[in-house]
Amino acid sequence: MELFILALELIGTVAFASSGALAAMEKRMDLFGVNMLGIVTAVGGGIMRDVILGLTPPAAFSQPIYVLTAAVTSTLLFGVVYFRPSALDTELRKGLYDRLMFWCDTLGLGIFTVMGIRAAYGVLEEENTFFFIFTGVLTGVGGGTLRDVFASRTPDIFRKHIYAVASIAGAAAMIGAVRLGGSEGLAMACGVLVVVLIRWLAAHFCWNLPRIPQE
Repeated sequence: MELFILALELIGTVAFASSGALAAMEKRMDLFGVNMLGIVTAVGGGIMRDVILGLTPPAAFSQPIYVLTAAVTSTLLFGVVYFRPSALDTELRKGLYDRLMFWCDTLGLGIFTVMGIRAAYGVLEEENTFFFIFTGVLTGVGGGTLRDVFASRTPDIFRKHIYAVASIAGAAAMIGAVRLGGSEGLAMACGVLVVVLIRWLAAHFCWNLPRIPQE
């Protein structure tokens, strides 16, 4: 089970680091900026979670594999675009960049939402549904929010594709599966699946939460 958890965390780290690196390259940041944005996106939510749970130092510092994985991922992506600088502009025009960003963000969101809940279960002895969901959502959206702030754009959590709501629904699905007697792995898989499904449906059908219309 621990190997499965590590694999899941590394997949989420690669996905979020990729979305951070892509956002940095869109803003034409240098190699250091690309690495920093990739790392912050990958581990930012987990650091917030660990601080709230009283787990110090956070896993990002005590287990450098996550930062190293994010750095390697970001550097590799930078290298691909650096030697083919026209590729980024081409992908922007074709919409491939947006699709890649969407799926990296969605996969990272789902994985880190359930990982946040798992960490909360390990610390809190009594049942507290609100706290479990809060911790899962914070872990899921924290890194992406920091990425968007550092890239000087409105965070996705506030503007499109049912971002935080998908995380809340995935967190609730995992908790529900646990309470129905499902195994930890099955419950986590349910949570990730719900996040991915809602995000895909929202993007496909252009669902967004209500907002004040422009005059």
